Amino acid sequence: MAMPRWVARVNKKVFNPIELRKGVRPVLTHVGRSSGRTYRTPLDAHQVDNGYLFILVYGSGSDWVQNIMASGTASLRIDGKEIDLTSPRLVTKEIAESQMPSTAKLPPKFLRVTEFLRMDTRLQ
Repeated sequence: MAMPRWVARVNKKVFNPIELRKGVRPVLTHVGRSSGRTYRTPLDAHQVDNGYLFILVYGSGSDWVQNIMASGTASLRIDGKEIDLTSPRLVTKEIAESQMPSTAKLPPKFLRVTEFLRMDTRLQ
């Protein structure tokens, strides 16, 4: 895991609600694996062939990642559109970098991010 868990907790409680109110960032909607509650997580989403890649700055142990892995689905609100996503899987940095658009901003090397989440766009 690249960043300490306490930073993730601060972001979850303080900064995520601010980002949700702003309504500028992509928002991933997922269901809690224990509670069944619907959660909304603002984050960067990078479009790739037939899906999206998400940078796991806090690692694959993050609640939102675990929720999506357990359910197998999520929806992404981006650019005013709602997109259904399926087939979550962790991919390596090398795979992610080879699929990301050249305009995508990768995390700084000092964060040592090595995990990415890849999801496919659900065909309608």
